[in-house]
Amino acid sequence: MIIFKIVGLAVISSILIIVIRQKRPELAFLLSLVSGIIILVLVIGQVGMVIDLLRQLAEKARVDIMYFNTIIKIVGIAYIGEFGAEITRDAGENALASKIEMSVKIIILFLAIPIMISLIETIIDLIP
Repeated sequence: MIIFKIVGLAVISSILIIVIRQKRPELAFLLSLVSGIIILVLVIGQVGMVIDLLRQLAEKARVDIMYFNTIIKIVGIAYIGEFGAEITRDAGENALASKIEMSVKIIILFLAIPIMISLIETIIDLIP
């Protein structure tokens, strides 16, 4: 199972990072970054399968594909933003991580505008 690979990599990387950080903090950060990217690559195939399944369910439910794609983009942006913010925090740049998080929230709000407009129009149509 893939979870064993992920946890094994994370535990081994963590031990190495703890040992290396005392003498070479920049190398420890790079090891942390590479480990995170490898974990992301390991999981990306699983994400693709979930998206395909959700797309099939959306088609069966007759959900407009534009809304589905927007929601998938929003989820992807949220995960990528969280990943970037955590890496930035690991580097000791908390202020920059906060700015990444704020930027992600603004981008998500911008992408959600068509969905919000559609929802408001639907509610207005339901009101007599």
